[in-house]
Amino acid sequence: MPKVSSVIVPYAAYLRVYEPLAAFPEPERTHWARYARRADRPSYQDELRRSLADLLPTPPVAVPVHESSDAFVLDVDSVVCVCPWRTRLRGWQALGDLGDELPVPVLDAVLPPVVRRQAAQDYERWLVRNPDARPWIRTATWQVPINWFVLVSDDEREYGKGSGDAGGEEPVLRYRTPMVQARRRVARGLRALKDAIDEGPLIDGLVDVGRWLEEFHPRSLVELDYGGLVHVLPSEELADDHSAADVAEGIEALRHGDGAAAAEAYARLVERWRSVRDRRSAN
Repeated sequence: MPKVSSVIVPYAAYLRVYEPLAAFPEPERTHWARYARRADRPSYQDELRRSLADLLPTPPVAVPVHESSDAFVLDVDSVVCVCPWRTRLRGWQALGDLGDELPVPVLDAVLPPVVRRQAAQDYERWLVRNPDARPWIRTATWQVPINWFVLVSDDEREYGKGSGDAGGEEPVLRYRTPMVQARRRVARGLRALKDAIDEGPLIDGLVDVGRWLEEFHPRSLVELDYGGLVHVLPSEELADDHSAADVAEGIEALRHGDGAAAAEAYARLVERWRSVRDRRSAN
């Protein structure tokens, strides 16, 4: 599938957890240790391209038949940390959200009901054998959820505009933070939000992501990656994007009872991400 392998898939951003090798039981630990020494590890774009290729057959393949043995790898102060793809598990979970993302006629055309039913049945049987399974990666399409920015700080921001040449260095915008710091920020953010607004989708989302983080080793690393969004946003917008700083400013304003300053920070976020949503509609 050479045409599929060369396309850039622009719409997904990611929240990833990298766990140290010590967090994995054997024989998985040995597998990841060996995998980390590979020089040809695939990228997030490779995973997306494979997913697109699975939609081409008739009938389409809703989720991979076998679980991925690939992962993202970081070396943090000489400690190897691994973020397994778990593409099959994430595919099953994503199927449950498609009804909210696509109109029914479009969904039926892409993934016929019989294919979705079979995938759901496979997932139910798999969960009986794997009741504690959870993904190391969360994916968002055409956005970065506001609650993700609570986990990180502007001084952890990494931006590179890339070379602009075909096959050259790709642009990147991401944040990386220690797990203990991410959990601390979730707790502080929740206290400020609950004191100010009692309930709402931002609180619900932050509670959910906080519970997810509790599933991992305390010496893990959390990464917020704009992923393919860097290919649809102009470089000047990416360079000026300090959404984590806006979120932190808004939460700090709420902590001090300054509703006007919190509203200003939120307005900046809304305006910035409206342009992304407009591009989604155009596609």
